Amino acid sequence: MDESVAIIGGAGHVGLPLAISFANAGVKTQIYDVNVEAMEAIMNGKFPFKEIHGNYQLEVALRSGNLFTTSDPEKLAEPSVIITIIGTPVDNHLNPDPDAIRKSLQHLTPFLRNGQLLVLRSTVFPGVTASVERLLLELKLQIDVVAAPERITEGFAFEELPNIPQIIGARSEEVFMRAKNFFQVIVNECLESTPEQAELAKLFSNSWRYMRFAATNELYGIALQSGQNFETIRRLMMHNYPRSLDFPKPGFAAGPCLPKDSLQLIAFSRQSSPMNSAAYSVNENLPNIIVNKISKEVNLQDMTVGILGMAFKSESDDPRSSLSYKLKKLLSFQSRKVICSDPYVQDSNLKTFEEVLKESDIIVVAIDHRDYRGVQFEQQVFKVWEM
Repeated sequence: MDESVAIIGGAGHVGLPLAISFANAGVKTQIYDVNVEAMEAIMNGKFPFKEIHGNYQLEVALRSGNLFTTSDPEKLAEPSVIITIIGTPVDNHLNPDPDAIRKSLQHLTPFLRNGQLLVLRSTVFPGVTASVERLLLELKLQIDVVAAPERITEGFAFEELPNIPQIIGARSEEVFMRAKNFFQVIVNECLESTPEQAELAKLFSNSWRYMRFAATNELYGIALQSGQNFETIRRLMMHNYPRSLDFPKPGFAAGPCLPKDSLQLIAFSRQSSPMNSAAYSVNENLPNIIVNKISKEVNLQDMTVGILGMAFKSESDDPRSSLSYKLKKLLSFQSRKVICSDPYVQDSNLKTFEEVLKESDIIVVAIDHRDYRGVQFEQQVFKVWEM
């Protein structure tokens, strides 16, 4: 293929697997990132976070000679395709900033050139693609823009990227075909849409998952309140009953995507958006329900509580927006001391698994990492998803 690509934010969880996939498909691929430490690790053959097949795929990419890293914005003029992994942030007051991507790109537009294809890859507030198009028009830059949101599960990028259809939101058939021809070197199917449909499809997907988890967590809270074993009830619901087979397990629903995207839809809807609001309320309240349940069974005041699992989900090393930290804060208020551990999360404040077992009076397993399964604990144990 004639296209080459630069990925802005390419050293992170979304950008790096994408960059490696393109490089391994024969595309000259440039990672542009301000995280110099991560880029040094990448070029030294070390995948900087937990990703299945990550180290092997990186090794292949480096051997191919197609993968480069840079922090020099002038290099962005070289490739024909620019992919930006800049998403819409949500501030401490839970308000999304729809203009953040436009502001971020303004610093880089002096280094872009006519004829390039700009791909918005991260989840964005509805209308952001149109805002970026207006920015380029104001700067008299003739650059094609598409919204092509990532849809992978963190940690499984290399397994999912080829198999999950790529949505491409474009203004014209010509621009869609250009983007489709580019993406088809790494994906099997591309779906055509407008940019606005692509933006909402990604937000709706995450919102739908978040609401499903909220429904389970609400029913879980009712079971706990009534003193019934939720997992027993769940098995009764699902056994040979096809209409309940998709009923998820309860547990912390968090991370960098699902809560944020629900908040974006709440802000975008310009109305109450009751189901998204309720989902956020239910899922964020689960740590309170857990602490309330524990406090009724043990006297926390004189206890050291050990929390196992600080990532936002099992088998992940990503602690972003993890509800385990909210759980820690709530338990710290009621107990003598709280200590935490995680086999994957890099945090100097965490203790080892052995230290937590030795020093804790009770254990709370917050995330269902494989390392914790089958462990015989001497202390009383509370598992967030089966109390």
